[in-house]
Amino acid sequence: MPRVLAVQNETNGGPGRFGEWLEAAGVTVDVATAFDGSALPSRLEHDGLIVLGGGYLPDDDDRAPWLPATRALVEQALARSVPFFGICLGGQMLASVGGGKVQGDAGAPEHGSTSITMRAEAADDMIFGGLPAAVPAIENHIDAITALPPGAVWLAETERCPYQAFRLGDRAWGVQFHPEAKPERIQGWDAEYTRRRGFDLDELYAAAATDDPLSRAAWGEVASRFATLVKEGRP
Repeated sequence: MPRVLAVQNETNGGPGRFGEWLEAAGVTVDVATAFDGSALPSRLEHDGLIVLGGGYLPDDDDRAPWLPATRALVEQALARSVPFFGICLGGQMLASVGGGKVQGDAGAPEHGSTSITMRAEAADDMIFGGLPAAVPAIENHIDAITALPPGAVWLAETERCPYQAFRLGDRAWGVQFHPEAKPERIQGWDAEYTRRRGFDLDELYAAAATDDPLSRAAWGEVASRFATLVKEGRP
């Protein structure tokens, strides 16, 4: 079976249902729990790469000493056209490695289920093409991409954080939101921290649960399409 390497950057930041969808589509997901000291490979031998979220900036090497090795894997994926999908920190890392800009505490925070608006450029994208005009997804960030890499295709946006999804080259995607997260993940967030950001945890969970059927259908399709790319192999 084709295999994808998923780099996990924090305890509660696993591949979640995105990994489940890939497995259901015939792709094995090998999770590297980099946050606990598990070594990352120096060479990307997998058929695909996923970098998951975490409370770091892409170059926050002092706090997360595995990030240089992660960036090296992303660079290899880009250079060798290995299918790549970056979520939250992973998406920011793709932007940074590609020559874009990421800013810490960039402005208005996004927490909970958020409507992601597809741009016209998404219409012919092999991963995002044909999705509904707006799809809910769980957000949980204050850092953000502030400039896309040269040549990147801007695919989706929100009012608070414009760069929600983009493609770099033909086989690398970055998203700011969390397609892998079920509503239940919100229940594990820090209630006091969330309140200080102006949100109520119970309200966030209820809204995400209501939005989940739409969210699950769209992001499940994205995962299935990514799995197809992985199984097709490199061009």
